[in-house]
Amino acid sequence: MAEKEHALSVNRINRIATEVHAVCPEFDAEQFARDVVGGFPRLALKARIARTSHGLSTYLPVDGLQAVDVLLRSLPASPEEAGASTDFGLYIYAPHSHFVAQYCRSGPDLEQALEALRRLTPYFSAEDAMRYFIRDFPTETFKAVESWTEDPDHRVRRLASECTRPRLPWSVNIPVGIDAGLPILDRLYGDANRFVTQSVANHLHDIAEDDLNLVLGTLGRWKSEGRAEQKEFAFIAREALRSRLKKGDTAAYEFLGYPSNPPAELSPIRLERTQLRLGETLVFAADLTASASTNLRVNYVLCSPTKTGKRREKAYVLKTTAAQAGQTITLGKQHLLRSTATVTLMPGEYTLEIHVNSRRSEPVAFHVTEG
Repeated sequence: MAEKEHALSVNRINRIATEVHAVCPEFDAEQFARDVVGGFPRLALKARIARTSHGLSTYLPVDGLQAVDVLLRSLPASPEEAGASTDFGLYIYAPHSHFVAQYCRSGPDLEQALEALRRLTPYFSAEDAMRYFIRDFPTETFKAVESWTEDPDHRVRRLASECTRPRLPWSVNIPVGIDAGLPILDRLYGDANRFVTQSVANHLHDIAEDDLNLVLGTLGRWKSEGRAEQKEFAFIAREALRSRLKKGDTAAYEFLGYPSNPPAELSPIRLERTQLRLGETLVFAADLTASASTNLRVNYVLCSPTKTGKRREKAYVLKTTAAQAGQTITLGKQHLLRSTATVTLMPGEYTLEIHVNSRRSEPVAFHVTEG
């Protein structure tokens, strides 16, 4: 709750009111702020953004593109002057992009609305708002997005990749093929800015969930073109294939230089204890001996019970190394058995495996009771 309140807090609503009033004296800043924050305690972050956007629509004396012009003029001179400490920007400006998507998403307003989002994205990344334009005007919006791949601002170039991702979290789906953004990625994968190439990698990662061969073919083409620096290309490829590596896809391992059947032998897994409580720490170890020089990527995989009765597998990276012939590597980990925001652990029977590249070990079992 505290993080949500900080992202779009009462103080930040008051700041929006002050900034807008400074360029539009007719805007009732006090009533706007009072109305908007009145419903905040019960609202999640996206609902707060929508409520703030609606409040702007209610209290601005103009509407549509004229209102967007007021919002643009209310921005500080730069994201840095606004207080942005990261390229992602500040949530205080999320309602501005939402306003554009909600109140200017029409054919006559399209060109100016997209330009407004291009200008807003350095203050707060506008990929969520862009999805609505892609959904309603895919051809026209993609044309604008492709031109952004050459924008001098790296945050705008990153937006071109991010807004067209097939599986963008917390955003509406877009009615285009999973490969629709590849021409955009072709223009961006050699970008010198990590904020851009991280998005390129995440975009490919989305595609890999449905079509690994398409991603491997794309990466292979990029590698042969040689436009990206070797270190940055390796980063893109590794990030794009990260989930496929955890799932044990041999083609992903082979592409990154990890043989699917490496010349290395793993000892039986040693558990410090086989009876644990939720909240305690699983401690395990094993030895990995290479009979020849080889690249190794080692994951450990926990299989646990769920409320539905199905088993959940979750993989974690344990070690990545270039092993020499005859070298023995001691593997070990202390893993806290604690629920997270996305995974709820249950008492019951668990198993642990170690995967050496895509080769799975024999599982070992342990039992977990309530904490």
